[in-house]
Amino acid sequence: MSASASAEHGYGTVRHGDVEDGKPFSDDETREVHDDGPTSETSSVHVQDGVKRVEAITSVWSKNTMVVMSILLYLVSFVDTLLQSVQGALTPYVTSSFKAHSLLGVTDILAVILGGVCNLAIAKVIDIWGRAEGFAVMILFIIVGMIMKAACINVEMFAAANSIYWVGHIGVQYVVQIIYADMTTLRNRMVLFGLLQLPTIAATFGGPKIADLFYTHSNFRWAFGAFCIIIPVFAAPVVVVFFYSKRKAQREGKFPERVKTRSYWDSVKHYAVEFDVVGMFLTIFGWSLLLLPFSLVQYAPHGWKTGYIIAMIVVGVVLLVGFVIWERFFATVQYFPFKHLKDRSVLGACLVYGFMFLSIFTWDTYYYSYLQVVHDLSITNASYVLNAFSLMSSIIGPLTGVLIRYHGYYKWPSIGMTPFAVLGTALLVYFRTPSSHVGYLVMCQLFNGIYSGVWAITAQLAIMANITHQETAVALALYGLFGSIGAAIGQAIAGGIWTNTLPQQFYKNLPAELKSNATEIYADITLQLGYPMGSPARDAIILSYGHVQRIFVIVGCSFLPLCILCLFLWRNINVKDMESKERRKKGNVL
Repeated sequence: MSASASAEHGYGTVRHGDVEDGKPFSDDETREVHDDGPTSETSSVHVQDGVKRVEAITSVWSKNTMVVMSILLYLVSFVDTLLQSVQGALTPYVTSSFKAHSLLGVTDILAVILGGVCNLAIAKVIDIWGRAEGFAVMILFIIVGMIMKAACINVEMFAAANSIYWVGHIGVQYVVQIIYADMTTLRNRMVLFGLLQLPTIAATFGGPKIADLFYTHSNFRWAFGAFCIIIPVFAAPVVVVFFYSKRKAQREGKFPERVKTRSYWDSVKHYAVEFDVVGMFLTIFGWSLLLLPFSLVQYAPHGWKTGYIIAMIVVGVVLLVGFVIWERFFATVQYFPFKHLKDRSVLGACLVYGFMFLSIFTWDTYYYSYLQVVHDLSITNASYVLNAFSLMSSIIGPLTGVLIRYHGYYKWPSIGMTPFAVLGTALLVYFRTPSSHVGYLVMCQLFNGIYSGVWAITAQLAIMANITHQETAVALALYGLFGSIGAAIGQAIAGGIWTNTLPQQFYKNLPAELKSNATEIYADITLQLGYPMGSPARDAIILSYGHVQRIFVIVGCSFLPLCILCLFLWRNINVKDMESKERRKKGNVL
């Protein structure tokens, strides 16, 4: 991937209107932006074919076409978000149907790592081949994943299906954001990015109810099968608009045609190098082997002393070290864009996202099961409480976008969210207990949704304000990778605590006549829910869940200070001052 900036296609160097903490940049700071990074207008950049094509396509779009495309992409995002809500509510029951409820974290770790790592590959696909091609491939991944989920016969097949689906899900949301970035200025982009979160409101209430209806009146397989039809119906119009616009750009002589100069095998070798397949696999297998043992150790015959557990950790570390060596000394085209991390705003934004997800996923991974078992909530009501977090994030996102559009700055609104972050996370320790009223749990979810909703929006802006159009796809993919790795580590920590603590708590607290069934009860949430509230068995299960949940929230809280400190790495750029320059460089934009 090309490394430097372009005056023709980039957002340009930060100039006179930009301030740091309310003061003009010093000469040294200006040189940092100009020389180190991707933001220099004076440096040259090789603009890849996919970027040229999307610029040609958007150049023939009228304002009406842009509005139509925005609506179509919004509908795709809505259906994808609804699917995520439905399948998220059903997943504990799918794993329990295979007597593997405790492997819930394992299936998520695999999916999240794969989804995050593949985003950088997707960035290369859409930069080399085009946005429409990348969008279509991601939709195909979702469909294949849903078909496999509907037909799964064991937890291994479900984990594989979930990984394929997650690559598609993350990929679709990512490509939609990139297309929005193609047709907007920075000042207006955050409004559209915020609006992309609004489908979460409907999904919060509709998804759990749909999941409940399928589970009660049919089964989880039909839920997954239904979306195999729904998703392509909503995605097809987007591809049609792209195809029509491509033909129009070709007629006007604006569309760069692809000239085939390589044989089939030469193309295979070319793209293997271009996508840095070696680096990609080293990353995927390295993180997977390092993190999975924390969830699998409970099933190992000798615990942490088991040979394959030790081997997985050692090999995982070796592969990650090998990845750094490969990228530094051997990769012809680097998979991981280390150069972007030289910019402190980009690095700070990525770290904020990573630490935020690390904190959240530590206390959130098994929260859905906790709500059902401890507070006796139905599928629908447990999902409502769980999704109150996302609901608040989706409401605060558009408001943040509007604020930035008129105010121009993004750093201090982000720092202003610190009280909500501290309050929402710290109160989890006090209220995440079996004796607490559900209303207090919702309150904590709302507080956490406020700060995370703002940070998720402003962190992306902190990146995009310091890069060029050519580099947007890769930089946002890097941002997503940090989030995925943070989430995967959080899930690994949660899985390790769960598998190494809950079985012992069950055996300790269950009545004597049920101690022999502790392992079976631990593996199946439906068995846990089968004991009536107030019975000795259910009380023992609730006590065990409460003990483990307290560990989750204490560990999760410990990562929040790192997240807050990283906010101060950001530059305080006024994006309003960059708008006229963007309109000159990018042409037809909103």
